[in-house]
Amino acid sequence: MKKIFTLIIIIGLIGIVIECTTGSSKIATTNASQDKDRLQTMKEKGIITIVSPPKEIPFFYVEPETKEISGIDADIINEIAKRLGINKVEVKEESFSNLFERLKTDNSIDIAVGGIFITPEREESLEFTKPLYKETETVIVPKFSDINYKSDLKNLVVGVERGTIFVDLAQEWKKNGVVKDVIVFESTTDLLNAICHTKIDAGIADSIVVNSVLSKDDSKLPLRILKDYTPELHGTIGMAVRKNDISLLKSVNEIIDGMRADGTLYAILVENGLDKNNFIETK
Repeated sequence: MKKIFTLIIIIGLIGIVIECTTGSSKIATTNASQDKDRLQTMKEKGIITIVSPPKEIPFFYVEPETKEISGIDADIINEIAKRLGINKVEVKEESFSNLFERLKTDNSIDIAVGGIFITPEREESLEFTKPLYKETETVIVPKFSDINYKSDLKNLVVGVERGTIFVDLAQEWKKNGVVKDVIVFESTTDLLNAICHTKIDAGIADSIVVNSVLSKDDSKLPLRILKDYTPELHGTIGMAVRKNDISLLKSVNEIIDGMRADGTLYAILVENGLDKNNFIETK
């Protein structure tokens, strides 16, 4: 009886081992299916799905009349899609402050765009394409104010957009007594409106964005750029992908190199109001 009982236990244990092994194999197979190469999937669907802040002019926005995407990053992503043999770019909108979290958690999204500064902190959790162009910050003040120098900001309140690298710069200014206080806004539009309505004294924002807004013929905003100001942040703009999307990143980087070499990238920058100062020769 003892021998029979022992045999039953052994058979049961073998069954458990086989079941566990088979189960692990099924899990591994399922995970492999879920981790299907993103680049391959994009090509099969014929669609690139990107996430971008809404109306991030001139980086990325949707034309109200045509529903076509426009802007610097839009023209670049359209060219990338074309060279990948993909016919459609699908857009999902997200605030800049939630942009990276949306990319990480929404598996339907392939790439994040929208005037994104490449920083060491962001590179800890995401991969970035090769730099596309250069960018700095600028300081905006009311058109008829007495603010002419950075030193004039002492005891004044400045605003910045949430999620941007300008938040850290502004907080550093506050810490060092350069400004009195810092207020954070959800968008650059909100920031500029706050300056217009004297809710704050000045703002820090992307120079490309501000120059684009103030250079428009129909711009009636009573704002100006602080001309006697030397930018402190000299960064580069790129597009973000997930850490494990290696083949996608490699392919996009090869295309960016090709666009830079054949003059397409520079042409896109010029068409969108930028110049050689924004262009990166080699990287």
